[in-house]
Amino acid sequence: MGWNGTSLLQRDVGKGNHPGRALPSARDARGLEGPPRRPNLPILVARVSARELAAIRRDIVACRACPRLVEWRERVAREKVPRFADQEYWGRPVPGFGDPATRILVVGLAPAAHGGNRTGRIFTGDRSGDFLYASLHRAGLSNQPQSTSRDDGLKLRGVYLASVNRCAPPGNRPTPEERDTCLPYLVRELRALDQVRAVVALGAFAWDGVLRAFATLGHRMRPRPAFGHGAEVAIGPYALLGCFHPSQQNTFTGKLTPAMLDAVLARAKAVAGLA
Repeated sequence: MGWNGTSLLQRDVGKGNHPGRALPSARDARGLEGPPRRPNLPILVARVSARELAAIRRDIVACRACPRLVEWRERVAREKVPRFADQEYWGRPVPGFGDPATRILVVGLAPAAHGGNRTGRIFTGDRSGDFLYASLHRAGLSNQPQSTSRDDGLKLRGVYLASVNRCAPPGNRPTPEERDTCLPYLVRELRALDQVRAVVALGAFAWDGVLRAFATLGHRMRPRPAFGHGAEVAIGPYALLGCFHPSQQNTFTGKLTPAMLDAVLARAKAVAGLA
């Protein structure tokens, strides 16, 4: 099959080449088209992944499966907070963002009520995102050290960002049922991002969610590996790396420092073949 869904036979027939017509010999054709060109597979893979990811993003944004989360995210978007009173909130589920040909996937817990739920981009518009994007920039995975809005010119290279839950939850705590309802989106992203080799889980909730997604894909590990900062396990084609979440609770207290996050991303680049 061709990349546009047509078979090679269909394309030959369209050019006049079919079983009832003799094909030109190699000698006859020599010099007409030059040597055969090989397809640029990385570009083709990226295009296919981009189409699949676009479909996943549309499904995520349209989701209203969890009544508690729908009510909360929309109420926050209506009521706002004083410092963002003049801004229009996104108020919907927040899809993943990044390079469709990525080899590194970074997974968080869920969008922040006044971060991703406001801006419509994961890890954007809050202190956690400021901390993360600065580290991605130092690692050479981002073209700029901050993310402020969906149209700020930010581009990621070699990394894709996602979360276990796509709606901002009350108290930053999704229920187990809400986690399980949202998890198929992460599974679909892993299938679409078939070049991923390193997955960075930001926090224990993300670590657990990624392990559940891996299990759905047929990659299980017994005993189940425990989360820890700097933890690393090989599961199927993936290396799973643990990192403390860049929440203010962790970054303001020094539990997670810039150097610690930089080290995790450097390791992710190494195991993904990007170092």
